Amino acid sequence: MSSSKAATVSEAVKDTLLGTDDSSKLSAPNRAIFVANAKRDDSGELYMGPEEFIEAIAPKDEDYHKIQRDQYSILFTVADRKGNGKVTLSDWAAFENILSKPDAEYEIAFRLFDVARNGSVKYDDFRHLYELNKGPDSIPFDWECQWAKLYIGDKSKRHVLTYQEFAQMLRGLQGERIRQAFLLCDKDGDGYVDPEDFARIIRETAKHKLSDHVLENLTTLCNISLSSRISYANVRAFQNMIKEMDLVELILRGACRKSTDGKITRSEFLNEAARITRFSLFTPMEADILFHFASLDEPSGRLGLSDFAKVLDPSWTNRGVAVEADSSSAVQVAKSASKSFAKKAAESAYNFGLGSLAGAFGAFMVYPIDLVKTRLQNQRGADPGQRLYKNSIDCFRKVVANEGFRGLYSGVLPQLVGVAPEKAIKLTVNDLVRGYFTDKKSGQIKLPYEILAGGSAGACQVVFTNPLEIVKIRLQVQGEMAKVAGAQKRSAMWIVKNLGLAGLYKGASACLLRDVPFSAIYFPAYSHLKKDVFGESQTKKLGVLQLLTAGAIAGMPAAYLTTPCDVIKTRLQVEARKGDTSYTGLRHCAQTIWKEEGFRAFFRGGPARIFRSSPQFGFTLAAYEVLQSVLPFPGKAPTEQVHTGVAEAVGTLTPRADTSSPHYRSRNALKLILDIDEDFGKVRMPDQVAWKAVPKFASA
Repeated sequence: MSSSKAATVSEAVKDTLLGTDDSSKLSAPNRAIFVANAKRDDSGELYMGPEEFIEAIAPKDEDYHKIQRDQYSILFTVADRKGNGKVTLSDWAAFENILSKPDAEYEIAFRLFDVARNGSVKYDDFRHLYELNKGPDSIPFDWECQWAKLYIGDKSKRHVLTYQEFAQMLRGLQGERIRQAFLLCDKDGDGYVDPEDFARIIRETAKHKLSDHVLENLTTLCNISLSSRISYANVRAFQNMIKEMDLVELILRGACRKSTDGKITRSEFLNEAARITRFSLFTPMEADILFHFASLDEPSGRLGLSDFAKVLDPSWTNRGVAVEADSSSAVQVAKSASKSFAKKAAESAYNFGLGSLAGAFGAFMVYPIDLVKTRLQNQRGADPGQRLYKNSIDCFRKVVANEGFRGLYSGVLPQLVGVAPEKAIKLTVNDLVRGYFTDKKSGQIKLPYEILAGGSAGACQVVFTNPLEIVKIRLQVQGEMAKVAGAQKRSAMWIVKNLGLAGLYKGASACLLRDVPFSAIYFPAYSHLKKDVFGESQTKKLGVLQLLTAGAIAGMPAAYLTTPCDVIKTRLQVEARKGDTSYTGLRHCAQTIWKEEGFRAFFRGGPARIFRSSPQFGFTLAAYEVLQSVLPFPGKAPTEQVHTGVAEAVGTLTPRADTSSPHYRSRNALKLILDIDEDFGKVRMPDQVAWKAVPKFASA
């Protein structure tokens, strides 16, 4: 093994230093694949036999779905241009050149049956190769049927098939196989077959194109009608859905993208199909068949891409694979539970950290507005002449004039330290409660539970909010007190020590009265704005600007309607100046404000609160969702993308999952050849017809 590798390396170094006299144009990666798998003959020339060729185009570590890896040996015949059982570097270059062509799949199939290699396919060669490869128990195919005669003529007037004629015949062959198989199974000639016969027909003609989910449930097709048998119309409708699977997926993705919840009904599918196609209209029966197989595990009739993937994706396999039981199963369960708990704890810490960063970012962005709001709310007296500030703009101007620009950020550090856990616990609790009450099947949550989730989040945050608020408020107003009354400025730590633990929770009842309704209004409004106004769904992710807008709009009613509670909280928490009224509690504060300043005083600072709370929560939630995308939880699976088979333009569909292989076109060609018979290219057992990977034919 080591000598082989050494020879390969030596050859690569030699070619690199001295060049190569091979005239075929071959890319460096494809040359490397050949060199890595080739071996040397007696003359020292590199070549690949059937086994090495399979290793080159079908590595062992890839998933080949319904195709056996050994079946790739049949493509060796195409690459072996001289028919001597060897694929040289020039042969490999020619094979790679075929794969690069736009119609590579059909050309490979044509070259397989062009035994004489003269640019045409003879009926005898085609029939002989078919007989060698068909399964021992395959449903027989009549090559003397009218359909075959239309392509190749009858016995007395056989003609060869050109490349174009052969490709067109191959495209219609599967349909004719299904028709003949149906006639053979329809013993009494009434146009119906048993479900078991239908399943056998489809497995023998199209197994390589279908998912395990469809193959395991083929017999249930009889349930789309009242009959216990399957009609020829059902079979044709099923075949049409298979043939148009790529178009079906494009229609499904377009319809799901427009849906608010990423799910559609049969009617929505047909409406979208009629909108984007002109002539490929799907019949009601074809739509029934599609939705029948997609809804076997979800009988609601409203389906998403994950439901259709079980039908569209031929590589889909049964996800419910049972885990092998062993004597240490209890230990494994315990370990799994322990890992699950540790992972959940780590993920909670991760969400808490992101929430903290997002909260600090949002608070910093709007802090000057918050300072203006606090100072306006703290102004006492009914007479405007007694107030220091006329309005928000006047307050902002005077703060900058008297205290400088830095005065707008008085008390910002305690705010950033405290707002981190406050916003984090708020976001986390809302997500937890919403997740608990969300219906697992539909993904929907009722409005009362949305309100409950938001209110719960607001109630939990008061533990952090109240101490933060009282320290922040006293820092925010002491600048004006120093200017007006000559009071000494105090630090945040001095305020905390002076208040003590009990003092830090002064006004907690008013804080609770403000935060619970705020969150109960805000979070449901934010969720519905994203979904109902901006169209967020499983297939549509909103941009940062849309998230910011939704967050800001949701914060407007929440901020303004809870302003009276915020005014009361501010008055309770601020340090009363000499001559100002001192409040003994929430009720006394509310009654005194009403009596001395009137109803309008409860909404003092309301506009500033809107301009502060709306963008703050917009910035916070947008930052939270962006951080979740930019900094995903380590080890967490990425958001599931539904791979179903077809590729579309960037930004609309995910690429086909099997195109990562450099030889996926050869895989497509093999799928085309398997339309002729599922057993094509399979290795023969000793008791069956002897056949080598490269059948020998006399040159014509």
